[in-house]
Formats: sequence, C-alpha cells, structure tokens
Amino acid sequence: MNAKGMVHKYGDDVNTDVIIPARYLNTASHAELASHCMEDIDKDFVKNVKPGDIVVAAKNFGCGSSREHAPIALKASGVSCVIAKTFARIFYRNSINIGLPILECPEAAEEIQAGDQVSVDFDSGRITNETTGKSYQAHPFPESIKKIISCGGLLESLKG
Repeated sequence: MNAKGMVHKYGDDVNTDVIIPARYLNTASHAELASHCMEDIDKDFVKNVKPGDIVVAAKNFGCGSSREHAPIALKASGVSCVIAKTFARIFYRNSINIGLPILECPEAAEEIQAGDQVSVDFDSGRITNETTGKSYQAHPFPESIKKIISCGGLLESLKG
C-alpha cells in the first residue's frame, strides 16, 4: 500500500468541527461531506485538493467531537493519508475504522511544507518528501490494521 500526493499543511489542534463543521452533519452523503471539508479553516481546500493528496499537521489533529464524519470527509475529498505529530485518539480510531491511513511522525510533520510532493510506503512506514529528497520513518501499521485499511474500513474487512 502506498500514497503519493501534494501536501496540504495545518497547525496544532485541528478540531473535527473545522474538518467538517457540525452544520453539515445531517447528511450521510460522503460527497456532500467532502464538498464542505476544511471550509472553516481553509476555504480553498475543496478547490485545491486532488485525489491522492496528503494532509500534514502538527499536534493533536482531529481533537474535539468524536464524529466519524471528519475522517470520512477527508477520505471522500481524495486525501490518501494524514501525517501529524500526534492525533486525538478517537480520530485515530475512527480513521482506521473508515479506512483512512494516518501516520504519526513528528519530524515529517515539522519539516514537510504545503505544496511539497510526498510519497508514503505504508508497509515500511517510510515517508519521502520528493520535493526535498528527505525521508522519514513512521511506525508501519501492524498486519491487522493494514487489512482494515486495504479493505476500505473495519466493516468491509469483516465481510471477507
């Protein structure tokens, strides 16, 4: 499993309320959630995000409400991976449950900049900033989490 895309960069404490504002939680449409993703923190995100792009953030990404809508909105927007110094624990679990790969790597989160091209090898945990040529090492996913992500989420992984 791999990801490759352009970076969208954010700071500390990106709250689930800005990833997908509460006013849009009355829809189950993933496309509708994606159309409002990050709009309260980055009005241009939905115009600029392309399939495969990567979100990089500082500490405590996904703090706040325990809504699974936040990782769903990111994934439905085309985001292939989120890299941060740290994640809120419930966001981490919700992301895995819906099949959105996320990696904690403080050095990568600090040094990678918006607009950089980054590739991620989920099997090894290797993050490569293709813009600068620098590589970083995150902990690779255990086999059980790799299976969940490769199947598209926890429920899909239980079907087969």
